[in-house]
Amino acid sequence: MEKNVIQPLIAASISFLIAIRAYRRKSLDLSGALSGFLVMSIHLALGYRYGAMLLVFFFTSSKLTKVGEEKKRRVDADFKEGGQRNWIQVLSNAGIATVLVVIIWKLTGGQDKCLDSKDSTLVTSLLGGIIGHYCCCNGDTWSSELGVLSDAQPRLITTFKPVRKGTNGGVTLAGLLAAAAAGSVIGLTFVVFGFFTTKCAYDVAVKQLLVIPLSALAGLCGSLIDSLLGATLQFSGFCTVRNKVVGKPGPTVKRISGISILDNNAVNLVSILLTTLLTSIACVYIF
Repeated sequence: MEKNVIQPLIAASISFLIAIRAYRRKSLDLSGALSGFLVMSIHLALGYRYGAMLLVFFFTSSKLTKVGEEKKRRVDADFKEGGQRNWIQVLSNAGIATVLVVIIWKLTGGQDKCLDSKDSTLVTSLLGGIIGHYCCCNGDTWSSELGVLSDAQPRLITTFKPVRKGTNGGVTLAGLLAAAAAGSVIGLTFVVFGFFTTKCAYDVAVKQLLVIPLSALAGLCGSLIDSLLGATLQFSGFCTVRNKVVGKPGPTVKRISGISILDNNAVNLVSILLTTLLTSIACVYIF
């Protein structure tokens, strides 16, 4: 059988097993499992390296979501056991990258490429966009999931004043370091898989190592953008009845920061879009 038949079959099989597992473990609800299956299948079918970045983000984020669940339950007003992402969250965190993967596949005829502007500025920018996309997703998730477990008092990114845990736009040193680490893991995945899936000149191949520090910066940048948007365009208030930080105004809610323009999914989408764009531009200049 030809590669263009075998790879999609492998992709669909792996994606099906992962989607079923995620649904049973409550990492995804039914709509999330179905959309996750579609997104994973496209990534893996069009390039194993794209699929690897998506799966590293998904598995590490799902694992961290379940760390310290009892502590998170006391803080998060919208806490869901296991995380349980739905289709909106799946597409918010993978939709843009999926479109970019399809475009690259069409441009290259399915051939995996190194970051090399001399070979193709467009392909390099698109690859950089995918890297930035998952660095932002992973960075934001690691920052949120590990930052809330930190004993340090969060500070609002716009004023640096102490705020309650769970406040949109609240940052800690542990959370920011986690974001950088999360980005570097995505970059490392891109580089390692690239050694097996691409063929480049030696100097170009060595230069790919710069993706790792760039990815760490992209993870950190994505988390900061997300926090800035959360502190300004997303409402946070303290509910005196539930004794928790909530995301909607109400008669028992005292405002902490932000205004109700964007919800959490919209904040994630905008921060991903901006980080994708910035990383894409950076890759063109660096590579």
